[in-house]
Amino acid sequence: MSVQTRGRAAATVPPAASVYSSGSAARPPSNTDGKKTKRKRRKDPGWAKALVIAGAVLMMLSGVAIVGGNALISSATNNISQDNLLGTAGKSEAEGGKNLEGPIDMLLLGVDVRADWDKNDTRPDTIIILHIPASHDQAFLISVPRDTEARIPAFSKSKFAGTTDKINSAFFFGAQNGGGWGGGTQLLAQTIKNMTGISFDGAAIIDFSGFKSVIDALGTVRICVDQRVESHHMSMVDGKPMWNADAKKTGKKMTPVVHKPGCQEMPGWAALDYSRQRYGLRNGDYDRQQHQQQLIKAMAKKAIDGGAMTNPTKLNALMKAAGKAFTLDTGGAPIADFIFTMKGVTGNDLTMLRTNGGTFSTDGAGREVFNPLTKQMFAAVKNDTLAQFVTANPAVLSTKK
Repeated sequence: MSVQTRGRAAATVPPAASVYSSGSAARPPSNTDGKKTKRKRRKDPGWAKALVIAGAVLMMLSGVAIVGGNALISSATNNISQDNLLGTAGKSEAEGGKNLEGPIDMLLLGVDVRADWDKNDTRPDTIIILHIPASHDQAFLISVPRDTEARIPAFSKSKFAGTTDKINSAFFFGAQNGGGWGGGTQLLAQTIKNMTGISFDGAAIIDFSGFKSVIDALGTVRICVDQRVESHHMSMVDGKPMWNADAKKTGKKMTPVVHKPGCQEMPGWAALDYSRQRYGLRNGDYDRQQHQQQLIKAMAKKAIDGGAMTNPTKLNALMKAAGKAFTLDTGGAPIADFIFTMKGVTGNDLTMLRTNGGTFSTDGAGREVFNPLTKQMFAAVKNDTLAQFVTANPAVLSTKK
């Protein structure tokens, strides 16, 4: 069943902020000893707040500019793994099913996994809903706070009985007992659907290694830092950026990486490090969520303005990088259809929204919950009236540019 196309009310986005990243070296952090250590269960999953969908956003927000048609798209995307990431959280026939004529909603996840870790022993640090209205001329990013309390339903695929926990734990519970990343995403998608009413057309997941490869393929991205923050994870040693654990092993002087307000072209290591900071920020994880959205938009803009989407060689290099750690579910629709459906959307049409007014929202017992305005925003996503909602409630617009 086709979903009726709705018109879009323009949403006014505040003017861009300023930015600058610290650190003078553009080289990636080094690993001094190369030794593998057995990974311990982490209470606070690590860095890379992976920022997700490099490939999906970059491609879908550039459909009109891609040269070569379906043949090039097929070539550029053949490295991307596809899996069933939605399960029962996909759109029903009554909601449009595989038909892309109506509004499109995607669940985008970012995880931190390294070669010597159990890939299923993880929780996503980045959870984003990408909403494209039926007019297909704009796109919205909404970050879901990872610590939001959620009722996670039972999931037979991983022999999970159900519980109440932080929302990102749904991915972990779904991945156990053979569920894998597919099961993890299915359970998380169902949990979000139960909380918001939103069903999905597709989902994407990318881990740090794949995300870093995409940034490296782009070269640099323009980021505007809005507040001074000292890195909790990296230091400079002999003018080179290193993870703190590796830097300590050198026995040399460590100088903290400090990201200072202002705008500049950031190399990949600096952009990723900035986007993963939450300690020392005025609104903690909420500011980090907006910085993650900011980086995604910067990457999309760089890919378009830098000609990556009009140059077959650059496009193939970009998608090859993303394909190393990128998994996609288009709900049964061909990837090429997804891309060309977005032909009216550009990087400048990507609007970043914030939940809970950009700060911690509590239920009175110290648990993180959605506030009333955020619940209304999710209802607007479901009803495809989000653009109108944003116009009427400009406070939901991100202040980060």
